[in-house]
Amino acid sequence: MTHKMMSKFTTAAVFATLLAGTSSIAHAADTLTIASWGGAYQESQAKAYFEPFKQESGANIVTDEWSGETAKLKGMVETGTTSWDVVDVEPGHALQGCEEGWLEKLDYDSLGGKDKFIPGSALECAIGNVAFAYIFAYDASKFPNGGPQTVADIWDVKKFPGARSLRKSPKSTLELALIADGVAPTDIYKVLDTKEGVDRAFKKLDEIKPNVKVWWGAGAQPPQLLADGEVAITTAYNGRIYDAVKSSGKNFKIVWDGAALDWDMWAIPKGTSKLELAKKFVAFASQPKNLAAQTKYIPYGPSSLEASKYVDKDVLPNLPIAPENSKTSFSISAQFWADHDEELTERFNNWLAK
Repeated sequence: MTHKMMSKFTTAAVFATLLAGTSSIAHAADTLTIASWGGAYQESQAKAYFEPFKQESGANIVTDEWSGETAKLKGMVETGTTSWDVVDVEPGHALQGCEEGWLEKLDYDSLGGKDKFIPGSALECAIGNVAFAYIFAYDASKFPNGGPQTVADIWDVKKFPGARSLRKSPKSTLELALIADGVAPTDIYKVLDTKEGVDRAFKKLDEIKPNVKVWWGAGAQPPQLLADGEVAITTAYNGRIYDAVKSSGKNFKIVWDGAALDWDMWAIPKGTSKLELAKKFVAFASQPKNLAAQTKYIPYGPSSLEASKYVDKDVLPNLPIAPENSKTSFSISAQFWADHDEELTERFNNWLAK
């Protein structure tokens, strides 16, 4: 990460903008509906963003959860039934939604300028809040002689016995399969961008499918599956496992090999009746100190270049963007998934149903 000079649109100016019209917002008792990913992650957002914004603006915050189904968000807009005012999306959603016109374009002047954010996190229709990683984790009590250390070990059910859980989505799961099959992280999308590469990923998933007890959809599931003893190894969001260890004292281990780095981003669906209030929230949640505040509750890397100076030094080593954790990681290709999400999701769901 590099720091750049502050633009003339300062933090003070942003908050001045937010404060303008606060009384009218409070008087109208507006309600903002925000959809995110649930669990410890959404709880961290409530503490870092939702509650402070409510105090700042006087607006009511109602939350909902989703699992990233493009068709659901897209369908709301296309049918004129938009019930979410702000949605926490992934980059693939942001690119597709912008291209197809179901997400609002953002005004970066009101956010301090694109150059205030880590490259790749400031898109036309969505602004990154945190970098997270799809990792895999295991219950250390299940492996007294040492647990799995590589992605290939997930497939080695003889050496590392026990049920598995993988994400119920082609995104991150197909990439994981290719790494397990020997594809270098740097070559994943070159391989996956071919029919042969996709077939290769599904063939590798065929091998592990009988040992996958649960295909998880919600981020809160993996740590609970480990805690309940339903599975011994699972893929997960890094912050969910960290939270289970820190807050609940679980004996879970995160493995960073083959970690898939991705962004969570704020976006505003077309058709919201609370457009101005939604814009105010996105501006509020994009401030460096507010972004840094989220790291107190979950170890995801903030998107603002200035936020790191507000992050506790003890938290920094647990972030997915820390050098030690990202040695064999790769970045999820937003463009690939914007182009192929629907077709590969359909194929994946059909494959699961077999």
